[in-house]
Amino acid sequence: MNQFMRLLVMLGIMMLGSIALASIDIFEFSSEENRLQYNELTKELRCPKCQNQDIADSNAPIAQDMRKEVYRLIEDGQSTEAVVQFMVERFGEFVSYDPKIIPATYLLWFGPLTLVGVGLLVVLLLSSKRKRSAEAQVSSLDSSSRKRLDAMLKDAQSDQSSKSGKEKE
Repeated sequence: MNQFMRLLVMLGIMMLGSIALASIDIFEFSSEENRLQYNELTKELRCPKCQNQDIADSNAPIAQDMRKEVYRLIEDGQSTEAVVQFMVERFGEFVSYDPKIIPATYLLWFGPLTLVGVGLLVVLLLSSKRKRSAEAQVSSLDSSSRKRLDAMLKDAQSDQSSKSGKEKE
């Protein structure tokens, strides 16, 4: 029983420790619209420190500061676009999940498409090279080898047609 009590106390201490680590921002909004706008914006803005996490879910100090700034701007009557623009100017395009198409973000927008295009081009070039290589090997055969190859191909085709005929029956 004594070990059970120790286990419960240790479990309670661990739970209290995890609660202390969670940060909860409590803001008093002047209207329900401001609260909704705040919730929308904090889900729309990305934490510059975290890996693809919005500022609403991040516990990083920079995200806490960003939430306070969003709250201040909303309470000052700024529009959603103005708040996003302010954050982009201050922290860069990375904070937006939908960055603008500008020279600094060309790689972000067009990089994946370019990689897919280059990959398709490589596949096409390799397959055409392989096809030309096979055709060159066939054309370099002497007449007796060519006749044997043609006979082998005819035998293979007749075997396939006879197999498919038997399968239909």
